[in-house]
Amino acid sequence: MSEFDHEVVIVGLGPTGLTLANLLGRRGIDVLVLEREPHYYGLARAVYTDDEGMRIFQTAGVADELAADMNTDSTVQWVRRDGRVLAQFRQVERPLGWPVANFLYQPYLENSLERALEQYPHVTVRRGRSVTDFEQDADGVVIDHEHCTSSGYGTGPLEIEPGSRERVRARYLIGCDGGRSIVRTRLGIDMSGTSFPERWLVVDLEARDGIDAFRHLPYFDFVCDPAMPIVSCPQPDGHHRFEFMLREDQTKEEMEDPATVERHISRFVDTSEVRVLRKLVYTFNAVVADSWRDRRILLAGDAAHMTPQFIGQGMNSGVRDVDNLSWKLTAILRHGADGSILDSYETERRPHAKAMIDLSVFNKNLVSLDNPVLATLRDIALATAVRVPGLGGWVRGAKMKPAPRFRRGAYLGMDRSILFGIEGRLTPQPQVRTYDGKLQRFDDALGLGFALVGLGVDPRTTLGARDLEALRAMGTRFVTVYPVGGRPQGKPGDGRDDVTDIEDHTGVLTRWFQRARVRAGAVVLIRPDRFVFGTATPENAPTLIAALTGQLGLAAHSSPAQTLRTPSAPVEPDLIGNHYEETR
Repeated sequence: MSEFDHEVVIVGLGPTGLTLANLLGRRGIDVLVLEREPHYYGLARAVYTDDEGMRIFQTAGVADELAADMNTDSTVQWVRRDGRVLAQFRQVERPLGWPVANFLYQPYLENSLERALEQYPHVTVRRGRSVTDFEQDADGVVIDHEHCTSSGYGTGPLEIEPGSRERVRARYLIGCDGGRSIVRTRLGIDMSGTSFPERWLVVDLEARDGIDAFRHLPYFDFVCDPAMPIVSCPQPDGHHRFEFMLREDQTKEEMEDPATVERHISRFVDTSEVRVLRKLVYTFNAVVADSWRDRRILLAGDAAHMTPQFIGQGMNSGVRDVDNLSWKLTAILRHGADGSILDSYETERRPHAKAMIDLSVFNKNLVSLDNPVLATLRDIALATAVRVPGLGGWVRGAKMKPAPRFRRGAYLGMDRSILFGIEGRLTPQPQVRTYDGKLQRFDDALGLGFALVGLGVDPRTTLGARDLEALRAMGTRFVTVYPVGGRPQGKPGDGRDDVTDIEDHTGVLTRWFQRARVRAGAVVLIRPDRFVFGTATPENAPTLIAALTGQLGLAAHSSPAQTLRTPSAPVEPDLIGNHYEETR
């Protein structure tokens, strides 16, 4: 097979695979998605996404639709058994352009993401196809897949239809197939970390038609009850989740018994007003794959790392993975970047994913204390912390959450200074004002690719013709940011070219750049995932472009030749607009 059927094959149609398919589809990449299960799962697993996740969904072109089905800006709190509040996390500021706390109903999210794929003729989704083998060479990957009639989402054996094998060849294979990843398993990649013995009963509820059954439970509660730690999670459209920690003497069969479930939830709801959609005893893992890449095969989401559900970051870590991965694959497949840039995928993402796992384990330990003495000390510590000046604001703002920032020396970009540098950091996303007085999100002004931003200057004036040609070949957008009231007046015809000019009418960008000692007249190169690649003074701007082309391998590589059976066309961007592993 000397030609390619697809550029990228994705294994798995959960949130990670769906998000990757949308990000690649919007960038015009030919994609095949293979999902083992023939039928849609239709039940909730993930319940939360943050502002980073929403910003990535914005890049995928689906954020506004998803937000319409979410419970946003909710308060998260740690409470005593009787409901008295120990501490609250509440943040209504939107530094990344979206609410920080967004509670979702996963079937709604997945349905929206899958519907969005219908607009891309170059993205093919095939359900009921189980990957049974693959082999890679220097140029691509051959994938064998067969018709799967059932596996019960991992609860039963695979049922494969004899004689149904098909074979496709792609440039890259991405395993987004969850904690039991067949891709990771066949590669022989182990996972390292901790498997926790604690068992929890998850109960998903739905209010009966016409009944407002959950109005009295408005917030996400960690119920710090040493007799039985509990999680109470509001969800949109009459859904709610409870999780109850089991004692050692309680069996799975006992806890999943309908009478036991009813007894536990009756403490919080009128059981005649709700339906039980799911009840399941599970355990959880805090593990990371030893390697995320084997040449042309990569892992993302739960296939690469599994995060305990106690801060709702499992799904979000997978979404961050594919945001990082999608633009690098596009740079390789569309702009001739060297495949070695994929090495930076793991070095950039692993530390942050591991930090999220560690924070989740810390919160699990905080919530699940069943020793009454230690629980009392915890309650005193939490209640005291929120009253201490400085510390209280740190807790309420959830500042313990790992920052979206790459480690120095481990990312694709220019070196960051220790004190002030913004290289390798995620940019804020305020609203900006266009020349005609309209407001739009900053990312929509940047476009889908690289963006060269000039602070009060046309960034093109800092570069020579060859550098401009190199940037244009990569689809770079040129943007000028003016401070509020600082847009210049000119002569008729000024500004009618390929520079996007915006006004920082909130002052957020101006202050952010000033804190980093990035002065007026400077240029900033922003990656497609909105992390800063580098900054430069006007006279040093060519070194910025040299660093980009050098790190992408563009200086020595031309656009790769390939033959696709179904050629794809780039999609113009529309600028208007955790799941934890179930074990039995």
